[in-house]
Amino acid sequence: MGRVISKSGAIRSLGAMSGTSLDGVDAAVIETDGQEIFDFGPIAYRAYSEEERETLRSALGQWHGSKVDTAAELVTRAHAEVLSEFEEVDLIGFHGQTLAHEPRGRGTLQVGDGLGLSQALGLPVVWDFRSDDVALGGEGAPLAPFFHFACAKWIGAQEPMCFLNLGGVGNLTYVDPSFDGPEAPGALLAFDTGPANAPVDDLMQARLGLPMDQDGELARGGTVETGALELFLAEPFFNRMPPKSLDRNDFSEMIDLVKELNDADAVATLTGMSAAGVVQGMEHCPKPPSRILVTGGGRKNPVLMEMLRVSLDCPVGPVEAVGLDGDMLEAQAFAYLAVRVARGLPTSGPGTTGVSALVGGGVVSSPARGEVVGG
Repeated sequence: MGRVISKSGAIRSLGAMSGTSLDGVDAAVIETDGQEIFDFGPIAYRAYSEEERETLRSALGQWHGSKVDTAAELVTRAHAEVLSEFEEVDLIGFHGQTLAHEPRGRGTLQVGDGLGLSQALGLPVVWDFRSDDVALGGEGAPLAPFFHFACAKWIGAQEPMCFLNLGGVGNLTYVDPSFDGPEAPGALLAFDTGPANAPVDDLMQARLGLPMDQDGELARGGTVETGALELFLAEPFFNRMPPKSLDRNDFSEMIDLVKELNDADAVATLTGMSAAGVVQGMEHCPKPPSRILVTGGGRKNPVLMEMLRVSLDCPVGPVEAVGLDGDMLEAQAFAYLAVRVARGLPTSGPGTTGVSALVGGGVVSSPARGEVVGG
């Protein structure tokens, strides 16, 4: 029989994230009651091979068909491999792999079989976190802000601050820790800032056969082309009020803006665009934040980080500065959100996704007889 989740007290929850950078599966345990973080537990990482990345890349932007089915099987298998390494876990939060995200159109698609994963691992699995939010008029992203609020409390923050996630897409969470909980109006504001690592990664792959601009080395030797940067910032997305979200490929035409540039200048310009999107987004914060803590792969790019530091009026640094793990923060977020779903607590609201009311998205699948047991 599947485990029964208690109605109160700490739960050891295992979260997994396969992000838009397509690098691999992050997995992490946290102990939480769905409100407070009590402890952070073991972590693991399962890299995708180049062949697997190409399988996922070929399915991006598609909603159905053989490529989507193959990607779903790959995602489920890869997660089963890494999640089976963990012991003494009560619950799993399984995000899956986003292939398409069109909240004001066809919806949102994260592939991976949560029910099959539940049966394979013998544990309840919370999955399909975004669909309910989108169905009720929300953006379906970003979903980490409720966890970011808990992180701000965990580090003892007293003043408004921001978490900036620089993955394939950039997203910003403004947190006011003076509020008691993330549900309170004004406690959170969250939105996607624009593309982050995805365009650089795609250009590096297309031109040089490399997965990324390691340590910003190529960008460091290039010059930002201001004309291309101005065209980028003229996109209507930047004038939209938050909350707002993006698909990984929404700004794929960025590469066309730099196609005449040499490799170094092209990468420097795309990196500058990522930073500029964040700078534009900061104008939406209700109050100037006391600091910005950066998570995701972009925090390891010293060129991107320096662009942010010189352009923003507050300290900018990696989340490791306060004892958090920037490689695992999103996996930990879905471990946290899984507990909230299992206990009927909201996972998004008007300030984070623009949904009209608080929503507790997600499906809870039990290994017992394969049934859905709540959500």
